[in-house]
Amino acid sequence: MLLHVPDVLSADELAHLQRALAAADWADGRETVGAQGAQVKRNQQLPDASPLKAELGRVVLAALERHPLFFAAALPLRILPPRFNRYQGGGEYGLHVDGAVMITGHGEQRAHLRSDVSCTLFLSPPEAYDGGELVVSDTYGEHEVKLPAGDLVVYPSSSLHRVNAVTRGARLASFFWVQSMVRDDSARRMLLEMDSAIETLRTGSADAAAVLQLTGVYHNLLRRWSEV
Repeated sequence: MLLHVPDVLSADELAHLQRALAAADWADGRETVGAQGAQVKRNQQLPDASPLKAELGRVVLAALERHPLFFAAALPLRILPPRFNRYQGGGEYGLHVDGAVMITGHGEQRAHLRSDVSCTLFLSPPEAYDGGELVVSDTYGEHEVKLPAGDLVVYPSSSLHRVNAVTRGARLASFFWVQSMVRDDSARRMLLEMDSAIETLRTGSADAAAVLQLTGVYHNLLRRWSEV
């Protein structure tokens, strides 16, 4: 499921992140991938140990918590702390698939997270750079994504994807992974469609008993499919 989640960040939050990242100390993005990924990755990232990364990540997580569409689509159980990258001067990321298991924390806080949902939060307005489209491949072909600043795209972590070369300006983004309560992408899609239908019926003139019954079906399916 490839989904556009609009208006994740407020104008003030977006401006704060843009100012902070404009003055950030960036590192080579290849430091955070394996040997295969390093062959096709040409970008910059905030170092994992950067206090700024942790600070800005908290802003992103707080914004996600208040966004109902993100929750309904991803059904998050755990979220890897958000990371931040910059593409400029021809920077790109060739075709790749995200790792199946991510490591978060250190020492006693070290834990593993299964990547079910990949997320890119765009932080630069699309007119500020040329290129930089996120291209996601699925059974229906390739889909180019270049969203307004503050908007998010979510897609299955099993998808092959790439970032086209940025030939003018700079593309700033936050990216992170979600371990969902529901592992299967098709099941998450059905639950999102049902949730959206329930909300539409609830705000309309539908019979209350029918809405309640459909809501019960949603929660029983979530109970059947969730892993918590």
